Amino acid sequence: MNHFISLDQAIQMTTTYRENRNTILAPNYQGADYLPNAETFDRAAFDTILAKPSCASLRIYYSMDNELKVHAIIVGVDADGQDILPNAAIITTEEGSPLLSETGESLSAESDEEEIIEMGQRCPPYCTISPLNP
Repeated sequence: MNHFISLDQAIQMTTTYRENRNTILAPNYQGADYLPNAETFDRAAFDTILAKPSCASLRIYYSMDNELKVHAIIVGVDADGQDILPNAAIITTEEGSPLLSETGESLSAESDEEEIIEMGQRCPPYCTISPLNP
């Protein structure tokens, strides 16, 4: 599967998102940067996940912090499409629904601290100027 798009397509899609990101929110949530334009992560975090022997791809989950701001959470995925998560990582809600994945299971006994990526620098407030974020 080809995951690449042209710069023109990327500019169009990010422009459409920026123009509409507040309009999809209820009025009392508009203008408070609940939806970021982007998040920036260090390469080393991705290298650590991609270096795991069973990692075939990455999966991005969208999450929300206590202030209701949206964040990306990134995990490795094996060739069978299973999340690579720390031992005992399938945490469920009180209703029994998994918090991260319907199919995720622990496939690695490696450090729990190097299995799940988050803590990106959100834009705003940490923004750079580029064709994708003028």
